[in-house]
Formats: sequence, C-alpha cells, structure tokens
Amino acid sequence: MSIVTVIVTTSENITAERRLEKGWSIEELKTKLEPITGIPFSTQQLSLYQGDTCLGPLDDDARLLGSYPIENFMRLHITDTNPHRVKNLYTDVSQVEKFELTEEEYSNRSDTVRAFKERNKLGRFSDQAKEDIARFEQQVQEAAQQIKVGDRCQVQLADDGLTRRGTVRFVGDTEFQPGPWVGIQYDEPLGKNNGTVQGVTYFSCPPKYGAFVRPTKVTVGDFPEQDDDLLLSDDDLEEM
Repeated sequence: MSIVTVIVTTSENITAERRLEKGWSIEELKTKLEPITGIPFSTQQLSLYQGDTCLGPLDDDARLLGSYPIENFMRLHITDTNPHRVKNLYTDVSQVEKFELTEEEYSNRSDTVRAFKERNKLGRFSDQAKEDIARFEQQVQEAAQQIKVGDRCQVQLADDGLTRRGTVRFVGDTEFQPGPWVGIQYDEPLGKNNGTVQGVTYFSCPPKYGAFVRPTKVTVGDFPEQDDDLLLSDDDLEEM
C-alpha cells in the first residue's frame, strides 16, 4: 500500500512528521490524528498545503486519502471547529501549577540529587573539593589584606596576558556574592558599572569605568595609566 510522509500541524503550534497510508479513508485518518493533535476526530477540519499554498480541504470522510493530490512532505493542517473547546490545553505550560521548594525545604529533603552527593561525598561535597574551596577562600582573604583603597593596580582576568589598569575604590564584602571583592575604577571605559551593583552603591565612578574583581586577580603597584585601548572578554565569575 502506498505510503506518504507529511508534516502535521495545528493552530496550537503542534508540528509532527507522520507517514500516512493513502488507502486510509479521511474518517480513519482523523481517528489516527486525534492522539497526535488532541483534537477530537468529529471536530477536525483538514486542509492540505504545499508550502504556503492551500490545495483545499479534505472534507469527504468517505474518500480515500490517496484520492486527494497529496505528496511527500506536503503539510496537513488540522483546525478544531469546536468553538467551546479550551485551546492550548496540553501545550500552554503557563496553565500548569509549578511545584516549588524553598532552599531550606530542598536542603532538608533526603531524596534529592544534592542529598545523594552529600551522602556519597561526590562533586563539590567530596573531601578534595572541600579542600580546594578552603584553599581558594584562604588565598582570596590573604590577597584582600594586601590591597587598600587608593592603590594603583593591574587586573588580569584571562590567561592570555592581557590586563587592565585602574585605581582601587573598594575592598570588602558585598551583597551580590560572598567573600571579599575589589572595586576598581579602570583608566578606560572597559568596566561593567559605575560602582553600583544590584542597586547597592559601593563606590562612584563614571559609567562603564567600574568593575568588581576577586582579590586574586589584582596586583597593586606603580602602574601608570595605559594609552592602549585593550578589549578583553569578561569572565562573569571573576568580574561584576
């Protein structure tokens, strides 16, 4: 029996590629399309398209599919003629109530991925990961103690050797991320802010001249202003 491959679409943004037998009656075809489209066969209206051109309706339930000019990769569009049916019932996720947990509720559960990793000391819960985190936090604290407001500095955010120069305007803890950060006013507009992050002002400078970096990325010293316009890809985990 002859098989034809078509693209099935609906007004509810359902798209599916299906192989249909030309020997099916239109009524039989509608029953097979119901579980695909969610539209009852009794209220389906079928239209055949070649590209954007409608070749007409498939409106005789007794006729065979092959009696219509259907070819491979044409589009079969199904419209629901029932004006009272709720549209997008199965595709509109905004109608689905979300299941949400607070951070505390999630932490207290024993059936989560986090709990499994904690029990088995995997990933960031492994002994090695904890040692690495403790070592990094110690390095950050020690680096922050060597930096003070007013210092000239050089910042290196990447491993390609490119740097930025500026003046330290802030050293300390912030609300946007834990641990100490260094607020820099760059010599050129290569920053991300004006000293304000998420509505909190830590220092003031012209827009795009300010940035916050981890202390381990900052070297203080006698760094005169640069004339070069250095453009560098930002690392969001190291600069704010």
